[in-house]
Amino acid sequence: MDGLTQSHTGRSGFPPAYLDRVGSSFTDFLATAAPDLLPSRRQVPSVNAGDLTPHGTTIVAVTYAGGVLMGGDRRATMGNLISSRDIEKVYPADTWSVIGIAGAAGIAIEMVKLYQVELEHYEKIEGLTLSLDGKANRLAQMIRGNLGAALQGLAVVPLFAGFDLDAAAGTTPGRIFSYDVTGGNYEERGYAAVGSGSLFAKNSLKKTWRSGLDGDAATRTVVEALYDAADDDSATGGPDPVRRLYPIVYRVDAEGAVRLTDAEVAGIADTIVGERAAADRENVDRGF
Repeated sequence: MDGLTQSHTGRSGFPPAYLDRVGSSFTDFLATAAPDLLPSRRQVPSVNAGDLTPHGTTIVAVTYAGGVLMGGDRRATMGNLISSRDIEKVYPADTWSVIGIAGAAGIAIEMVKLYQVELEHYEKIEGLTLSLDGKANRLAQMIRGNLGAALQGLAVVPLFAGFDLDAAAGTTPGRIFSYDVTGGNYEERGYAAVGSGSLFAKNSLKKTWRSGLDGDAATRTVVEALYDAADDDSATGGPDPVRRLYPIVYRVDAEGAVRLTDAEVAGIADTIVGERAAADRENVDRGF
């Protein structure tokens, strides 16, 4: 086998890592072929770099009768400054799952791209889709690899959700997983939120989420939770009708992961804003 590998290497000029038996983990392959490209292998300053890089918040996810929804606001902050008003924080991981990022934006986006390739690589090598639990565990390993950077203030704490193709009959196919900076993996029941506005978003979800919600009601629940988070957390951006910036929302059901159109989300957000404004006017009229 060694002779065969050397022969192939001599003819093609490729390093042995490209010609040996390829495993199902693209991250493991990259660790052998080009370890310097892994985010976890890069040198991190010995000082706290948390305020030197844009951070993204807030992400919420809810299950509903047909699957799961995930949404994120559009603001990124750097210390006390708004570094971006239109950042995207929710991405499709593959056909049946989505991932939302909170924390150091640059590292988080790079981790998402590597994770997308990881899942695609597994499917091509093994000829089948990784189970939803397997996807959640692979993401946990990536987060654990970023622990050194997290201790320097560059933490990445994503939220992961997907449609479980292996869900038993009578159970909810939509599932949500949250993480901590050490790679701890926790399955959430019904709803979850991460980021600086997560406390306020969860308080909203407690009041509006119910088991068995239909898709429209669940979408409103997600958008309203983000609106409530923005109302109390300066790092979370609310609906911006002037710039036409609204939360990004993905729906994952039996048809796969689909991003809701800006018009759909804008309609829900504008309805919520109108209802809140009417309630405030009514309170003023009553002398409150």
